[in-house]
Amino acid sequence: MSNKIHVLYIDDEDNNLKSFRATLRKDFKIFTAIDPEEGLRIVRDEEVHVVIADQRMPGMTGTEFFEKMITINPDPIRILLTGYSDIASVIDAINKGEVYRFIDKPWNIEQIKNSIKNAADIYFMRRELKEKNIKLKKLHSEMNQFVYSLSHELRGPLMSISGVSKLAKMEVQDPSIIEYFEMIDSATVKLDDFIYKMLDFYRSTKIDHKISEINFRDVVDQQMEAYRSKFDLSNFHIDVQVNQESLFFSDDSKIRVILNNLFSNCVQFQKHEPGLKQISLTIDVVDTDAIITLEDNGIGIEKKHHPEVFNLFMRATQKNVGTGLGLYMVKEAVEQMGGRIDLESELNEGTTIRVTLPSMK
Repeated sequence: MSNKIHVLYIDDEDNNLKSFRATLRKDFKIFTAIDPEEGLRIVRDEEVHVVIADQRMPGMTGTEFFEKMITINPDPIRILLTGYSDIASVIDAINKGEVYRFIDKPWNIEQIKNSIKNAADIYFMRRELKEKNIKLKKLHSEMNQFVYSLSHELRGPLMSISGVSKLAKMEVQDPSIIEYFEMIDSATVKLDDFIYKMLDFYRSTKIDHKISEINFRDVVDQQMEAYRSKFDLSNFHIDVQVNQESLFFSDDSKIRVILNNLFSNCVQFQKHEPGLKQISLTIDVVDTDAIITLEDNGIGIEKKHHPEVFNLFMRATQKNVGTGLGLYMVKEAVEQMGGRIDLESELNEGTTIRVTLPSMK
């Protein structure tokens, strides 16, 4: 392929075509057409970067030519040659996005050269952007497959290790050996939780919204059942209230990511001292907003850490729990859905996080 810019010039006067070719053929690869129909054939069959058309041609104006050309090949950048009397047509063409710029007659060589080079820069920039978008879509699709495949390949062996450990504990009598298997179980649970966190991270930050009607009572009931099987909640007093009288539309998976991470934090960041552990989950759907409030009486967060707790991998405590992903994922999911998140927390008193989400339909 030639490295030169490919230019198509359409004019119904043969002398103008010959003059244009003779003047610019050293700088550009020139195609010429003496009527619009021939011009349309060239933009269909040849690689053309810039198209220059005279506004006044018999049978079809330059503006009308560009309108037809867009349906055949919208990529070339379009320049219109016109006289002052055609200014209304030019303005109309520019407003419709059919023309990059116009050049009034009589034109000079340097003006034409500069216009062609500038137009070609736009053409190649757009082509590069288009190619990168195609690669990005392909990468996004491959990443989706990779993440889910990776999680499956990791969880399979992990569940096998956990199963073998449980069988071994049933057969072993020595408490010191059982302790080793307890350590294995603890490590597998932690790794499995991290895999789930990574999947949630991907769902909350990389996957487009899937909008559906949200019944918060059903969502909460399902999630609470999952939490009771995952966590030991025997020492917790859990208060759940859902007040929803109007329809609400949102991304179900992202709402679950928000609930999962906030509830998990309420459980994990509790005090070691004896005493009643409390978690309160309230969801109020008011008009077109859903307000999700999670409150606990756990270890709390120092005020100096409040601005940082939503940052990636940020931990506001030295406790060896959590991945530093939870609140970051919550913030990302909330912001992607056009919502707001507010934090209130006192050290050794507890934490309240309030998420406000707009209905997305």
